[in-house]
Amino acid sequence: MLLNLPILPAPLTVGQTFVQELVRGKLLEHLLASLWRVAASTVLAVLTAAPAGLLLGQSARLNRIFSPLIYLLYPVPKVVLVPIVLLFFGIGDFPKIIIIFLVLFFQILVLVRDQAAAIRPELIQSVRSLGAGRRGLFRFVYLPASLPAILTALRQSVGTAVAVLYVAELFATQRGLGYYIYLNGSTLFNYPAMYAGIVALSLMGLGLYFGVDWLERRLCPWQTAH
Repeated sequence: MLLNLPILPAPLTVGQTFVQELVRGKLLEHLLASLWRVAASTVLAVLTAAPAGLLLGQSARLNRIFSPLIYLLYPVPKVVLVPIVLLFFGIGDFPKIIIIFLVLFFQILVLVRDQAAAIRPELIQSVRSLGAGRRGLFRFVYLPASLPAILTALRQSVGTAVAVLYVAELFATQRGLGYYIYLNGSTLFNYPAMYAGIVALSLMGLGLYFGVDWLERRLCPWQTAH
């Protein structure tokens, strides 16, 4: 109301456009494409980074070997790799999934490794005294101890992953919320639709964040037992 500019439509207008775009299916199509990319990269990151983190946390020798490489790659902003990944893997979903995977992988790897390395020796000895081998230690000690670290890494990475997703979807694609927002804002000048896309992207980020919270309550009940 104060600025009175077409680039800043009223919230009611944005809300109406959001509902209309959902009903027509345009916004829903782009939302599902973005959600698929985030979900696929998250599953891939957990399946690779969690076992690698557990292995490094259990083996001081392996940790000494790989720590320099991890500390070299971990601080690099993964968003700068978008053009390189696109050059190597071309267009489509796969390069977008790889970019988000790289963001999540190092977060999970470092937190799980540190959590596994910090397990008290008496816990491991007590389980070994009951006859547990390497598989038993993994199931009853390392995995339960690392689950909170995995979920914490996911929670911390959700915002970054969604931001990187937006940037990745600006290149070589015609599906996804990043493409939808850019197309409506910079090409079609349909500002209510642009803000509707921003709302959808924000809701997706919130949904992922609270989804991780729900998983933590289900998978780690001892974390919230009090």
